[in-house]
Amino acid sequence: MAKVIAEKVQEQVQVDSPKMVEIKHTRSMKDPSGNDVEVVDYTDVKPVDEAISQCEAHKANLQAQLTEVDAELADYIAIRDAE
Repeated sequence: MAKVIAEKVQEQVQVDSPKMVEIKHTRSMKDPSGNDVEVVDYTDVKPVDEAISQCEAHKANLQAQLTEVDAELADYIAIRDAE
């Protein structure tokens, strides 16, 4: 699933209001003619600072998973290369 991220333009901008982002969650499908089309599943609107925090947490999680996978791969390679 892909995402289209853009700044959400607010009709009435208040001085204290945080910037907002609009995140469209999309997926590829085939139309009746067999052509690939992008379809919006749903749209999120949230403050940009919240989006950044969530993205940083997701990145940390992925980095931890990558560390685990690297260790697992090293174990497999060690078994393969053992005589």
